[in-house]
Amino acid sequence: MAMMVADAIVIGLGAMGSAAALQLARRGAKVIGIDRFSPPHEHGSSHGETRITREAIGEGECYVPLVKRAHEIWREIEAETGEELLVQCGGLVLSGACSSHPKKAGFLDQTVAAAQRYNVPHEVLSADEVGTRFPQFVLEGDERAYFEPGAGFVYPERCIAAQLRLAAQAGASLRTGEIVTAISSSGSGVRVETDRGVYEAGRAILSAGAWNPGLAGSPLGHLSIYRQVLNWFEAEDPAQYTPGRFPVFIWMHGSEGDQSYGFPIPPGTEGLKVATETYERTLGSPDEIDRTVASAETAFTYDKHVRSRLRGVTERCLKSKTCLYTLAPDSRFVIDAHPENDRLTIVSACSGHGFKHSAAIGEAVAEHTLEGRSRLDLSPFRVPELGGAA
Repeated sequence: MAMMVADAIVIGLGAMGSAAALQLARRGAKVIGIDRFSPPHEHGSSHGETRITREAIGEGECYVPLVKRAHEIWREIEAETGEELLVQCGGLVLSGACSSHPKKAGFLDQTVAAAQRYNVPHEVLSADEVGTRFPQFVLEGDERAYFEPGAGFVYPERCIAAQLRLAAQAGASLRTGEIVTAISSSGSGVRVETDRGVYEAGRAILSAGAWNPGLAGSPLGHLSIYRQVLNWFEAEDPAQYTPGRFPVFIWMHGSEGDQSYGFPIPPGTEGLKVATETYERTLGSPDEIDRTVASAETAFTYDKHVRSRLRGVTERCLKSKTCLYTLAPDSRFVIDAHPENDRLTIVSACSGHGFKHSAAIGEAVAEHTLEGRSRLDLSPFRVPELGGAA
């Protein structure tokens, strides 16, 4: 097999990898991008038509600069390509008085605090105010809500496709349908072997999502992979659920840690997308995922999160899909040098909320790869066992 040599290799071309490949190529680097599939695709974590984005991040204030910069980059790509990537239709975080979610403790208050610190325009609303503004929600009356008018959603497949197209135009060599079998140190930096070739580069970025733990080894042994389900339900009057009338939402309700999130119906699509997060069973590898969504799973989501909570949304499910979460115990990202090879940068886990930040992370990782530093602070995302910076 022929050897190909580059300045940087990007392994995995989804949310993070497509962004990194573009930013590296635009900085003049000779880039090879490798993906086992043909992105955008439905095998990983970066699909499903829409992904929520919001500037005030309840998961931690360290994420706010990332999403702010990501919004700027997507607007720049929109101007360059004519594609619509980011829709700012507003976003609600709703929490009932008795709601208690193990992974979202204090989430609403932390979101408000992040908005206040970073001057993100927002409102704190009562249940009555939410009901007046968005009558599609059926509320119990004890809810509090955070509303961010600049929140909304991005189109993940469009974002990935646009970034890969621009990366190729900037000179990146994109190798799809190619499986990485080994990553090792070499005299020049990093050696990557696949089922179709061998590549060497001064630096490499491992951004393969749920496949990262298997490729990185013990430094990512603390990560878990979970199967998640997305459902699109029929709306009796879709006009009531368009982006101009309905926001994205994250809703914590009940005393059993119930949470759902959802989206308006974008033009040219059908169905109100509503999903939950489940952590009952981990996957040993991403290849173990069952892609079939059982009717009982869909019925449970509808009965628990839709039937009595969203007006005019029927139990008819127009389609369902699965996706993967790669989760750290503290739900933080991992963006750091591999402990055994400081020329290999690990970019994972997204922990279920990575896409909104991905354009900025790709830029920051590209800057660090080529210049040894980045304008955005990546130090909160170190590998726990290492404690060193990316």
